[in-house]
Amino acid sequence: MSRAPHRPPAGRPPLPAPAPLLLVLLDGYVLAAAAAIVVSAGRWSVPLTAALLLGALVYLLSAGLYTSRLTLSVLDDLPKILLAVALGTALAAVSPWEPADGGLSYLAAAGVVLAGVVLSRTVGYAVVRWARRTGRARHRAVVVGTGPLLERLVDTLHDHPECGLDVVGVLRPGGTGEVLGYRHLGDHRDLPQVTAGLRATEVLVAWEGEEPDDLTPALRACQRRGVTVFCVPGLHDLAAVRGRGGDQAWGIPLARCTSSRMRGVALASKRALDITLSGAALLLVWPVLAAVAVAVRLEGGPGVLFRQERVGQDGELFTIVKFRSLRPVDDNEQATTWAIGGDSRLGPVGRFIRRTSLDELPQLFNVLLGHMSLVGPRPERPHFVDHFSESIPRYDERHRAPVGLTGWAQVNGLRGDTSIVDRARFDNDYIDDWSLWLDVKILLRTTTGFIGGDPAGAAPARRAAEPDTAPGADPVLDLTAEPDAEPAGARR
Repeated sequence: MSRAPHRPPAGRPPLPAPAPLLLVLLDGYVLAAAAAIVVSAGRWSVPLTAALLLGALVYLLSAGLYTSRLTLSVLDDLPKILLAVALGTALAAVSPWEPADGGLSYLAAAGVVLAGVVLSRTVGYAVVRWARRTGRARHRAVVVGTGPLLERLVDTLHDHPECGLDVVGVLRPGGTGEVLGYRHLGDHRDLPQVTAGLRATEVLVAWEGEEPDDLTPALRACQRRGVTVFCVPGLHDLAAVRGRGGDQAWGIPLARCTSSRMRGVALASKRALDITLSGAALLLVWPVLAAVAVAVRLEGGPGVLFRQERVGQDGELFTIVKFRSLRPVDDNEQATTWAIGGDSRLGPVGRFIRRTSLDELPQLFNVLLGHMSLVGPRPERPHFVDHFSESIPRYDERHRAPVGLTGWAQVNGLRGDTSIVDRARFDNDYIDDWSLWLDVKILLRTTTGFIGGDPAGAAPARRAAEPDTAPGADPVLDLTAEPDAEPAGARR
């Protein structure tokens, strides 16, 4: 017999988990009350009080205290709450306003705000736990995994409704019928279809041993639909998860497997940085662009630019623009042949602009137009994308983010004749750990490397001996191991 999920009282449909919205409302109400006390009884000015509250709220938001969690504890949150109030107090102290004579001190005002936030959290968490236990607030969850670990997790979620998860199905390789009283819905490859069909908002992974290679793409597909993924960490991951304050379900540690943070406001900030810096760079380097164009024209005749089809974010095709340094024999060579640094068709100008990466400068227009970003995985031609996607693990996952002029792989020396497997790994690590500061850091390393004579901003690339390297590229002359020849019919 299948296990019944926790149901709300008759006549009341279950609601989506209200924790984030409830906490926002409670914190707003309590902080408004605390502000009224500080202004009226404490004789603080409204701007000074606003500085204190603003600093505290900004940190509370950035610290993830408004994220829905399985285990809610005020004591677990207390260090972050203390730091938030301390930062708000520091902001008030350095503001141009001061407390009135005889008013509350900074420490006393901070105490009022701290008491308010702790009270808000205590009440809010109690309400959420009650709503979960009584079935009024639930998340629909699918569990995927193997062995006793899977069974323990399923039993725990059923026995502890305060976690707020209703298991609506289980996926286990080789399973049939029911698993611990829950419907067996297939194996891990069916996750995207199962979660969509059951309207599940959570996936929990409890896999004993080494996970199959096709598990990650299935989880990524779920995340793209907004599904939250939790993983029971392996022994080697456990310390890191606990160090980051990972979640838990009644003693079972869970790592929240976040999708790329490159979305929403964060993605807009990345785009704003691209527009600002690429526009400024074009204004600064236009004399260099003009000089290179003249030199290329004098050496090779008409057609100083070449345009080539590349694969961008989400597999969309776009046309990349570069300065021409040599010409291919035919269109097929441009589309399917890897560039060779010692090609006899390279003249002095072509060799110089490739060595200094000046041939890449027209891609600033691609960045300004939104085809590319300043930082991201380097774009490749469709022919090689198809080939590498079939033979290189996680290669196609690079296209989750905007492609870039430079990237995390390049500043770590992975250019030229180096491992494509390593490049894909670095590119995916960049996407998974992305922050705006990481983009700034990569740009700084690229710039300092360019000034120091290394266009990729890193030590010279190692010569790769693995069979997964791109054939024939020169590690010094070719920053990204890609051809830059223009077919005769595409001259401009």
